[in-house]
Amino acid sequence: MTGTTIRVLDPDTVNQIAAGEVVERPASVAKELLENAIDAGATSILIDVASDMAGVTRIRVTDDGAGMTPEEAVLAFSPHATSKIRDIADLSAVRTLGFRGEALASIAAVAEVTLVTRPRGAGALAGARVVVRGGEVVETGEVGAPEGTTVVVEHLFYNTPARRKFLKSRNTELAHIYGVVENLSLAHREIAFRVVHNGKERMATQRSRDLLATVAGLYGADLARALVPIGGRLPFLAVGGYVSRPSESRGNPSQVVISINGRSISSRALAAAVREGYGTLLPKDRYPVAFIDLALDTELVDVNVHPAKREVRLSREREILAAVRAAVEEALAGHDLAHDAPAEPVQQLLTAGEGGVAPAPAAGEPGASYAAGHREIVLSDKQLRRTETEGTEN
Repeated sequence: MTGTTIRVLDPDTVNQIAAGEVVERPASVAKELLENAIDAGATSILIDVASDMAGVTRIRVTDDGAGMTPEEAVLAFSPHATSKIRDIADLSAVRTLGFRGEALASIAAVAEVTLVTRPRGAGALAGARVVVRGGEVVETGEVGAPEGTTVVVEHLFYNTPARRKFLKSRNTELAHIYGVVENLSLAHREIAFRVVHNGKERMATQRSRDLLATVAGLYGADLARALVPIGGRLPFLAVGGYVSRPSESRGNPSQVVISINGRSISSRALAAAVREGYGTLLPKDRYPVAFIDLALDTELVDVNVHPAKREVRLSREREILAAVRAAVEEALAGHDLAHDAPAEPVQQLLTAGEGGVAPAPAAGEPGASYAAGHREIVLSDKQLRRTETEGTEN
């Protein structure tokens, strides 16, 4: 090595590099703030988005969760400051959506963030206000505030103009935000979500423990009527959810929504297992609509493999994939399925319907209701061999 000197990067550069991994677009901000609100035990969350022709200008998330003390409110903006874990051993049993302590610090490194919070049980004037710009705390103070937390993010990527150039149109960025809310509302039906854009309500869900009611509220009753319930369990796994009848298929595989222990994830392997459960019921160029809810022993799930926590690594993956496939096969075999031509796609849900939300278990114990109600899946050697020979993608 010649002509170069190894040096330690300054904190601002380190924070912006970290932010680049966590904060890709406005939807990344919405996701991180919503996950913090869910982890805080919120039962109601408001997402208020403002935009102009240039794009998203403000994201405000308000929750009725546990709130923070003034000291915690400032500390929350420090990199790797978290209440979720204490040491590396805790990573093997993570039940919260967040755990790295990166979200607020990463967002604040590339935006202006205002946080107002009051802990439950504290006096009405015991709230705290913290303003952070470009990673620097520029204002703190005590304020009157309701219990819970409000976070306002403005001027995203103001100090990283190159990142702004990669953002898409306003409608595309809004669609990504709505998609984040939809996925989280399906995984956490115990919370009422409301989305407002430029003063107009775009989406609203009600608290409910019924996944089908949530689907109907988000995507319409026609789609809900075209779904078939699935269920099954292994000693370490509970499978629940709904899959579409073959007549309600799609031309792309993007409408398989999967959550594991209340975490909305992306998994080609699990989506492929759902599709394989249809066998010859679908043409090769058609894909199902599916809402899959898995409850799995936490020590079998490694959630610390992706900066945005959208992907996970599964132990005993072969058995899990086979169980999902078997649950789909058995559900379809047990219903009188119409073999008519594929219907026109039900309205794409970036607009929202009224009503219905509700995840089964409380935060921290998602999927618990499935374990009690579903019969045990018995996997044959043939099913396991199919999983092994077909291979998987993570």
